[in-house]
Amino acid sequence: MTYALPQAVRVRARSWRAVADRARLRLRARLSPQTVDALFAAAVCALLTGAMHRVLHPFLGQPLLFNALLALPLVWRRRAPLVAFLAMSAVAFVQWCLNLRTPADMTLLIALYTVAAHASKRHTWLAVGVLETGALLASVRWAPPERVVESFVGLSAMVVAASVIGMNMRSRRAHLAFLEERAVRLERERDQQSQLAVAGERARIAREMHDIVTHNLSVMVALADGAVFAQELHPERATAAMRQVSTTGRQAITDMRRFLGVLRADEPDALRHPMPGIAQLEPLADQVRAAGLPTRLDVSGDPAAVPVPAQLTVYRLVQEALTNTLKHTPPGTRAEVRVRCATQHVTVRITDDGPVAELPDGTSGQGLHGMRERAAVYGGEFEAGPRHDGGWQVRAVLALSGNEV
Repeated sequence: MTYALPQAVRVRARSWRAVADRARLRLRARLSPQTVDALFAAAVCALLTGAMHRVLHPFLGQPLLFNALLALPLVWRRRAPLVAFLAMSAVAFVQWCLNLRTPADMTLLIALYTVAAHASKRHTWLAVGVLETGALLASVRWAPPERVVESFVGLSAMVVAASVIGMNMRSRRAHLAFLEERAVRLERERDQQSQLAVAGERARIAREMHDIVTHNLSVMVALADGAVFAQELHPERATAAMRQVSTTGRQAITDMRRFLGVLRADEPDALRHPMPGIAQLEPLADQVRAAGLPTRLDVSGDPAAVPVPAQLTVYRLVQEALTNTLKHTPPGTRAEVRVRCATQHVTVRITDDGPVAELPDGTSGQGLHGMRERAAVYGGEFEAGPRHDGGWQVRAVLALSGNEV
């Protein structure tokens, strides 16, 4: 029982303190700073007036007047802290000249604290100097001769305490303002990084969709046109072409599911269909051959040593280049694909011998741009343009050093 009672008292005190803090915050949110300062000045004036009953004066008129004059500037203590302090100091000096002692002089410490908390350091040191001078004058006039030094030291200690507390409050307020600004800046930077990440992801998705859809649709269109021309004279070729159209369509669906499986964790085909690489270049060449573009494929080196993302880039570069050749060259054009796999780099070269009437990506503007971006991811080289001996060439070099990291 000797321990339970103090513990209950402490718990109740903490609860009452929490209630008081909530009430104070709610009241401060409803009242303006000027209203709070006015109420504070009125409370200080009332408190000092009550304390005047303990001060012996033949007439209470003058002390009450100085109480009001010393408390009134506290209304503007946060709007103009130095002006309010100097006004109160002037009233206190007049009081000293009239040899009138009053407890209202303690309001100067409140004004000094406000100057230290809300004004600059130069104004703070000025206010400290003024109040130290007042402490010296008060000690010389009103302290007994043998206690002048002791009185001055005690008053100076209160001056230093008020100024130090005010400066600490200003430093804390500045630190909180810095933390708030930093939080806002970090939040803004986080939003910007998120927007950049979203934009980059959208660009990547657009490139993948462009490569998948454009290539397969181009092959299907070429096969369908060939089937139309061959259906009367060579119906077996038309049938083979339409079967190839069906195969290409299924491949397009597979590629789409594979790509969606990377974006969505709940896609069931994500694990069954790995991303295409150098090993899938031969089926790709067979696909464009069936669409009417004779293609020669030459792969040298060890493709297994090339990272999977780099292999996907190689596949997309070849796919886009052959798609452009299939769309923008006349029948009879031949294409050649050469891939050189080395330890530090992979070189990809796609050429054709068709006439160059216009840029291969002149219709969409996304083909060459997407290939250039893919090569730039690996810090490599990329060039595309007509050859000197006719035809078109696409060449890319992917640097592999450091990309796995």
